[in-house]
Parts: sequence; C-alpha cells; structure tokens
Amino acid sequence: MLLFLVRHAIAAEATPDRPDASRPLTPAGERKFAAAVKGARRLGWRFDRLYHSPLLRAVQTAELLQPLLRGEASSLPDLARPPDLEMLAHIEGERVALVGHEPHLSALLAFLTVGEIARGERFPLKKGGFAVLSGPLRPASMELQALVLPKMLRTLGA
Repeated sequence: MLLFLVRHAIAAEATPDRPDASRPLTPAGERKFAAAVKGARRLGWRFDRLYHSPLLRAVQTAELLQPLLRGEASSLPDLARPPDLEMLAHIEGERVALVGHEPHLSALLAFLTVGEIARGERFPLKKGGFAVLSGPLRPASMELQALVLPKMLRTLGA
C-alpha cells in the first residue's frame, strides 16, 4: 500500500459560537492547500481511496484533494481520535489518502512505522502537510518515504 497522511489545511479558530467540529478552512487555508494539490499532482500523486475525518475542516480539505482521487471518498470517524487496530481494519485500497488532525496523524505515523503511538511527537505534520508511507498496513510494518511541507508542494505547483 502507498499511504498518504494529510493534515487538514489552515482552519478558523474555535469560538463560543463555533465549536471545534464546525471550524471551516480559512480563505487563505483553501488557497494555499489548492496550490499544494497542484504540486502533488505534478509529483504524480493519485489515490484510489480517500478517507477523511467527519470534522468540517477535514471534509473541506478532502474536497480540495478531489483532483487526485481516482476512486471514492468517505468519512471515517476513527480519524478524529487516536489510532488503533480497529481504525486500520476500515481502510482499503492500494493508494490511499487519510485526511485528519494532529496529534492523531502523527501518532498513526508512529504506530505504522515503529509500532508505538507515543512516538508520534517525533513526526509533527504542519497544516496541509503530507506524510507518505509504503508497505503493509500493520503496526511497525510501513516505511516512511517522505514528510512533505505544504510550502514545498506549493512551490512545485507554481
């Protein structure tokens, strides 16, 4: 499997009138992430499946990834919580993107590469950033291919 972990793009702050789950992407977040998607396209990144957290900012980020999708997208509530084996059981495909949140994505990266969720702080993902992994979708079985900053992708897409 080729797995792309994608942190949601820049989102509005939570306020008393706007709970965390309802935080939308900011206009700058949308613009910057759309430019990053152009860079990802130039790299030839394509997905046959895309899963996203049900939180609004992840849904909107997943929508911006549509030009790279050659299959279906679906919500995966597990992406809004710490990773575990149950989450992995819901993921299918050969070239898969997961759109979620910190610190859960970094914990997932650590879980898949070294088998320890607690090591996630060693793999911070910037908003709109990607981690690319390959190998079997099992703890301590995947290899980290790249941690890609969104600025790098925007530069490639320009």
